[in-house]
Amino acid sequence: MARPSEYNSATVDSICERLSAGESLRSICRDDSMPSQSTVFKWLSLHKEFAEQYVRAREVQADHMAEEILEIADDGRNDTYVDDEGNKKTDHDVIARSRLRVDARKWLASKMAPKKYGEKVAVGGADDLPPIQSSLNVGGLSTAALAEIMKAKDASDGG
Repeated sequence: MARPSEYNSATVDSICERLSAGESLRSICRDDSMPSQSTVFKWLSLHKEFAEQYVRAREVQADHMAEEILEIADDGRNDTYVDDEGNKKTDHDVIARSRLRVDARKWLASKMAPKKYGEKVAVGGADDLPPIQSSLNVGGLSTAALAEIMKAKDASDGG
């Protein structure tokens, strides 16, 4: 059976459903009954309703990843093992792998739903204050004065 290349709502619905459940587009497109990634990207550019459905599916996928993060973080079953002498030991490789799985999902969720899972950067004070602006007009300064300012700056920077 050939990969579908004709746009149809059943295939689109299946793609979005699988994305929402946490499956990657790459994995979905490996399925012989699904279109190739290039076909999906072409459909996204040609069909506004698919693009909107796809965006919603990606947002749900980000929520799915956030839930997976909690599951991975809470799952300590393989964090320890008993060695040949019967001593309980920490398996640092398992813990490092779990950390990598969490970090990858955090990063991806922050890209898929940046307003919800992206880094919040607060600059300045209250939200109602205008941003701080600074400027330096050096148009009226002589070359010698500019050199003195630069020398003083270099001295204060430790250089």
